[in-house]
Amino acid sequence: MRKLIVAAVAGLAALVLTVPGAFGGATETGVTANTVVIGGTFPLTGIAASYAPIPLGMKAYFSYVNARRGPDGKRGVYGRQIVWKYYDDGYNPAQTVQLTRKLVEQDKVFADVGSLGTEPCLAVRGYLNAQKVPQVLVSTGATELSAQYKQFPWTIGWQPDYIAEGRYYGIDIRKTLTGQKIGVLYQNDAYGLDYLYGLRAALGTNYANTNIVSQQPYDAAAPSVASQVVRIKASGAQVFVIIGLPTQTVRAIATAKALGYAPSRIYINSVAAIKPATDAMVKLAGIAYVNGIISTSYYLDPSNPSTANVPAMKLYRQIIAKYGSGADANDPQVMYGVAKGATFVQAMYAAGKSPTRASLMYALTHMNSKNPFLLPGMVEKTSPTDHFILSQMLPIRYENGVWQPAGKLFDGRPR
Repeated sequence: MRKLIVAAVAGLAALVLTVPGAFGGATETGVTANTVVIGGTFPLTGIAASYAPIPLGMKAYFSYVNARRGPDGKRGVYGRQIVWKYYDDGYNPAQTVQLTRKLVEQDKVFADVGSLGTEPCLAVRGYLNAQKVPQVLVSTGATELSAQYKQFPWTIGWQPDYIAEGRYYGIDIRKTLTGQKIGVLYQNDAYGLDYLYGLRAALGTNYANTNIVSQQPYDAAAPSVASQVVRIKASGAQVFVIIGLPTQTVRAIATAKALGYAPSRIYINSVAAIKPATDAMVKLAGIAYVNGIISTSYYLDPSNPSTANVPAMKLYRQIIAKYGSGADANDPQVMYGVAKGATFVQAMYAAGKSPTRASLMYALTHMNSKNPFLLPGMVEKTSPTDHFILSQMLPIRYENGVWQPAGKLFDGRPR
């Protein structure tokens, strides 16, 4: 079994580092004196279309950076405008392969930035590494995308990884729901298996084998998860853990309510704890049923009124109002895109005045910085042997339309 792996603009000035090749005169693919071209693939349509706002958030932040004067006194990053190209792969790895080749071979991107989905990103990881094109800040917490850096040195994640997140749920269950029977619904691919591994590892082998009474996989393209939920209810599970994309998570909650299944607690993973999904859950199952669901978060939530006066939230709303192209500023997925865009810009400053693909990777693997759009206290920190940019997360509980803090920052991957 795999081992558990073990502000705003002004602050960017402190991140400008001297790195290999950073101030050389070499020309790099995708970089000119005035522009740097980057791209990615996202499910703008299909089963994972709820993530479509992410590239809009990234686009808005890059537009803001292109327009403002940075710590160097220039617009963009060292005077270069960020050209952001992204395509709709429909969460279909075969499409991801074709479109990634287009980004590399036709669009000549400097880096593949923020592309979404575990299976889609794994499908192109080998190709991008063979081409020595950075595959960075991927929009998935798949553990292997940061853990397997020796085999794939041009790939690095961003968000807390799924094993670490699954580990939190296991620790919380064992601490607060000792002895209760557990039912798990999970997506049967690398994405779901990472979560399941972390959950079971934190519970411990004997405890997991004794208390997980139903472990039900589903296929990402499956139109229904009803049969799996029926089996979990019939097992007598008192704790319901849902490891799924938003669409299947909503279906699972709606089915559980329709069946009269009333677990003592429901856990959903962070990638499904987004406003469009929870709004749909409330509509189909009712607010009383959804209240009390536990998940985790790591960036500021624009849908929570308590964040309204945070300086970074005010900046965020200004950015979306001006550059958001109609994006819903209250959708946390838009904030996710902005936060990720901010990390990329930090890394580009650190990559130097004449950035190369190698200097970008150096910058991303030598981070020790804060991102104003993340939760207070979080740190972006990496090293040549630790490629997990974010490892902290905050437990959250759904209460009457808002995700509220349900504990303190948890380090899922203690350093």
